[in-house]
Amino acid sequence: MNRQDIFNHIKNNPEVSVLIVGAGINGIATYRDLALNGVDVYLVDRADFCSGASAASSHMAHGGIRYLENGEFRLVREAVQERNRLIKNAPHLVKPLATTIPIFKRLSGILNAPLKFFGMLTKPSERGSFIIKLGLIMYDAYTGRQGAVPTHQFTSRTESLSKWKQLNPKIVNTATYYDGAILNPERLALELLLDSETENLNARSLNYTSMIAGGENTIILRDELTDETYDVRPTLLINATGAWIDRTNHKLGISTRSIGGTKGSHLILDHPELRAAIGEHEFFFENEDGRIVLIFPLFDKVMVGTSDIPIDNADEARCTDEEAEYFLNMIQRVFPSIKVDPAHIVYRISGVRPLPRAVHAASAGQISRDHSIEVISGNWTNLNFPVYSLVGGKWTSQRAFSEQVTDKVIAFLGKERTKSTRDLPIGGGRGYPKNEDELKIQLDGLSAWTGMSKERLAILFERYGTRAETIATFIHRSPDQPLKSIPTYTAREIMFLAQHEKVCRLDDILLRRSMLAVLGNLSKEIINEIAEAAAKALDWTDEQKNAEISRAIHLLEDKHGVRL
Repeated sequence: MNRQDIFNHIKNNPEVSVLIVGAGINGIATYRDLALNGVDVYLVDRADFCSGASAASSHMAHGGIRYLENGEFRLVREAVQERNRLIKNAPHLVKPLATTIPIFKRLSGILNAPLKFFGMLTKPSERGSFIIKLGLIMYDAYTGRQGAVPTHQFTSRTESLSKWKQLNPKIVNTATYYDGAILNPERLALELLLDSETENLNARSLNYTSMIAGGENTIILRDELTDETYDVRPTLLINATGAWIDRTNHKLGISTRSIGGTKGSHLILDHPELRAAIGEHEFFFENEDGRIVLIFPLFDKVMVGTSDIPIDNADEARCTDEEAEYFLNMIQRVFPSIKVDPAHIVYRISGVRPLPRAVHAASAGQISRDHSIEVISGNWTNLNFPVYSLVGGKWTSQRAFSEQVTDKVIAFLGKERTKSTRDLPIGGGRGYPKNEDELKIQLDGLSAWTGMSKERLAILFERYGTRAETIATFIHRSPDQPLKSIPTYTAREIMFLAQHEKVCRLDDILLRRSMLAVLGNLSKEIINEIAEAAAKALDWTDEQKNAEISRAIHLLEDKHGVRL
């Protein structure tokens, strides 16, 4: 069902059990769980799917080892279990990640946790070997029998400096534990969404569709591409708009102050020396000011971050030059001999975490990363249906959060859960090969069927997992050719993305259906050629195509610091 078909259906069938407003990871995960349990559900977002805070993550599936110090043991247990499930259920997009902590002191930080508990610590003292060792023992214990990742290891100063030649010689030792790397979060979210609609024909999603007002039993939606409006009459509404939750509730005539979000920014660096220095390890450490920061291997690039800055207007979130300078300087703490400057920056990311408003938190870093459902209903609203606002949450725990939301929704609707998502493969993780031999068998068979080279199919497998079969079959149906400006993509691969992955704008492809923008692999020639393929797939006029090119270039410069 294409976009216009969905709008036609809504026009003729405005009644729906659940309307979800906000298609970030919390909204999409809840949409998936409801759809899999047979609920008729609409999902809308004013922009593209997974284009807000969910597109500005640290690319980590992690339990949050530092949350132990805040006493958030339930959150850590849940997140570690969900990390393991992501590695199992989406093996094409989530991989075990060796995470190394460079340690500069031995006994420092022992009193951090008790002082935080009594509200006497606003800036932690640096954590030393003893307290980090204790934390990692506890962290490993939460993994339990799942065994998705190895247990932690401590390495001496001598061994550490031998392994990482450019590591700061002032360290006393290093500790390595394992979490998960979400290689392409936006694709993971999209595949959750596509799975939902394959399983349930009564699940329908629309990007570039905003909720503009609501009252009594009706919500008014607007197609942002045509300005047409549509009425929807839900039995229940889920507000999953993240940092915009309070603003969304205001459109419904409801006054809330649920969100106290903080801005988190990252840089993507094209720096071969730094990339070689970290190898396949993320370096996760405490900067001199107490801020937890990271240096992360993202394909052939390096991602560094992250900030934690209070912000009032989420629409204004940008990675500032001051943040960029901070990130570049903090690299020197771990790799003092490696010179990094602004010329190495190829992309900037910034988003606002949908954290709960915490009036008494001593610092932004101490605001809980846990999640909750705020229910708004009753005579004091002008609505005949309840509103569930999804506050907080994180990429790693999205499935668990959506499970809690779904259980609450289906109880309200008088239904029962029929399917669990706990062990359900995601998208291209379904039937994913367990080893190189299995991969070879799949590639050999697909090559024989489509006539495509195994080298080309291996690229598709790396990008899409076992969905590569569907894409290769589509490509096989008509003549195809590599793009001249970036031959690792072909015209029909772009056409598939445009036609089958709910693409409306050119930047949907550049920023979210691919990693081209994030990894700094764009040029005007590439943008023009991809626009040509997308225009053919979506029947854009030359005027539309040129407008999309201009829009994409402006967005890349304004939000991501990309100058072409």
